[in-house]
Amino acid sequence: MKIYRYNYENKTEIGIEDNNKIIKLNGYNNIVEMIENGYNNSKKIEDLISEEFREFDSINILSPIERPIHDIICVGKNYADHISELGGEITSEFIPNYFGKRANRILGHDDTIKGIFDIDNEMDYEVELAVIISKDCKNIKKEDYRNYVFGFSIFNDISSRYLQGYHKQWYRGKSVDNYSVLGPCIVTIDEFEFPLSLNLETFVNGELRQSSNTNKMIFKIEDIIEDLSRTMTLEPGDIIATGTPSGVGKAYNPPKYLVANDTVELRIEKIGILKNKIQ
Repeated sequence: MKIYRYNYENKTEIGIEDNNKIIKLNGYNNIVEMIENGYNNSKKIEDLISEEFREFDSINILSPIERPIHDIICVGKNYADHISELGGEITSEFIPNYFGKRANRILGHDDTIKGIFDIDNEMDYEVELAVIISKDCKNIKKEDYRNYVFGFSIFNDISSRYLQGYHKQWYRGKSVDNYSVLGPCIVTIDEFEFPLSLNLETFVNGELRQSSNTNKMIFKIEDIIEDLSRTMTLEPGDIIATGTPSGVGKAYNPPKYLVANDTVELRIEKIGILKNKIQ
């Protein structure tokens, strides 16, 4: 299922895509609330399907999850080519690099991303596969991880490179208002084949900047969930951003940072396109 959250006639609804239309789901306008109440897989969600259809041109697509229940859990340096382009290397002692990203509101497809150009002219993009957790997850073995994943989405981990460097750590530079973008939908886990192998790309004003595949992750989703759940409880609706490949603006010579009026388009196979304009 492709699950969308959207506005229709000034009302927020959620629905599933079917034959290029949206079928409204009954009872909910919040995907996290739906998951928390036990509708955490395709079979259960079928019970919510209504007989009401929406045309795509009649709706305004919103972020699937606008207000996350916790900070977004991000995995840094999870593609070897990205590590290399930033001057790093993988050693035998290489371990996952986790950090939090505060988002008081997550933007969605076609939303305008407002930069903080009076403070920072080093605004960067990062295409990432986002994992949405389906139920309480503690001490999970990697072979069981799919039982705890609701689905996947596209995440643009917009970053202030100046603030990252200024503070010599990432939290403030990653947590700027408007710098988290998710969408256009969440695709439930049953729609995917495993091991996961999805092409992911970034275009800026039509220019291809990033092109890779999720099979190149150093730490796979099952590794990440097993590792995190040893020390923390992941909860329904939690978002894990699994890292970005090479091609970020910072790595070009000279750097290719985002500026006002740029259009950023992220694509992940089997999920869709997440497009936004910079202001």
